[in-house]
Amino acid sequence: MSIWQRLGEFASRISTAVITGASSVVAAVKTAFGGDPELRRKVAFSVAMIALSAKMAKADGVVTQDEIRAFHEIFSAPDHELRNVARLYELAQTDTAGFEAYAAQVVRLCGSGDSNCAILEDILDGLFHIAKADGVLHEREHLFLHRIAEIFQISEDHYHSIVARHLDLGEADPYVVLGVARNKSFDEIRTVYRKLVAENHPDRLIGRGMPEEFIAIATRRLSAINAAFEFIERERRAA
Repeated sequence: MSIWQRLGEFASRISTAVITGASSVVAAVKTAFGGDPELRRKVAFSVAMIALSAKMAKADGVVTQDEIRAFHEIFSAPDHELRNVARLYELAQTDTAGFEAYAAQVVRLCGSGDSNCAILEDILDGLFHIAKADGVLHEREHLFLHRIAEIFQISEDHYHSIVARHLDLGEADPYVVLGVARNKSFDEIRTVYRKLVAENHPDRLIGRGMPEEFIAIATRRLSAINAAFEFIERERRAA
């Protein structure tokens, strides 16, 4: 059974009354899939992306066509399942719980409850992809994403690396993208680069609970990492 069928089952079970009692769409995942931790993580990723995207749109106040397209690039659901995605999105948007409560619920659903839960970065990457879709990362969007990172226990340096990955390479510092100091030798930088590539391989992400349908997020991340390393490599050779 695909993740979309699971998501459809979940969407059909919950209602506004259930959300009010559980405090959020994300919290309802734990109740619905309490006996299957692996399935819960996969559904939680999907629901968290939908719910936090809805909260981000509400915080910004404007939903552009570019953001809608970016949302559907991540959620390439079959046509017959789109109504379930829309239902969860609307429930999250109308829920009175703030985005911080939602983000905290995601951390608890993560399993480890600490900064080692890599799927939290996957969610943040997806939110960045949607936020920057109109060509600008607006101040309110930046504040929203930065606060999400704090709740996810992502360090300030790591957050800056994530931000840099989502800028055009002409603007982003490739050293920041890789999280390395400029005074590092090329061999040291290459070691870090290879580690990042291994950690962000699509198979690794599937293994830690990200549904196959969302690997587009990892592919874009890996593309930014590769571009940053290639830039540094050309720069070092030229020097």
